[in-house]
Amino acid sequence: MGLPLRKKRDVFTYAEYRNWKDDERWEIIDGEAFAMTPAPGATHQSLVVVLVSLMFDFFDGHPCKLFSAPFDVLLPEADETADYASNVVQPDIVVYCDPDKIEERGGIGAPDLAVEILSPGSASRDLIVKFALYERHGVREYWIVDPVHQIISIFNLDKKSKYSCEKRLAREHELVSPIFPELKLDLKRVFPEIKIARRPSPPKNGKAAKTRKS
Repeated sequence: MGLPLRKKRDVFTYAEYRNWKDDERWEIIDGEAFAMTPAPGATHQSLVVVLVSLMFDFFDGHPCKLFSAPFDVLLPEADETADYASNVVQPDIVVYCDPDKIEERGGIGAPDLAVEILSPGSASRDLIVKFALYERHGVREYWIVDPVHQIISIFNLDKKSKYSCEKRLAREHELVSPIFPELKLDLKRVFPEIKIARRPSPPKNGKAAKTRKS
């Protein structure tokens, strides 16, 4: 698989981003543009739908607001305004608790919770680049969902504003969010059961069965 498509230039900002074609999805991280096309696969999208549906019951009527991609999250650096933010990302799921950070165009500043579902084209970006970005900008909780191994890793900011892995949960576990302790997800409802095909039983006495001729 080739590397993700990137726009070539020194630094991009939200000012350029908002004028790009509507049928193309991009993220900008530290001024570098990364293509988000083609769209994620069926497994990825199914996990987004399931997680959002399970989380919706908790956040319905809650002061914190739940959003799913495509939803722009602008993370301006200290010397940047939102219009010229050099970081514009679209996490699969985000939660904002500060209403002043929510605008019609998206979220401005760090969400309280960000969720990314790994896919072959974005795994390294989610695990390394976005991990560092979310940590630096103070995203309080970060979930990384691994569909292949059916694991959700939960990272929270420690006293030094660095991510520590609070939990690594498999299908048989219940997910309890550290910052939303009443948010509980049964991961059996998130990850599908993997059915392992049975191998045919070996013939008796180790001899292959003979095929009768008609």
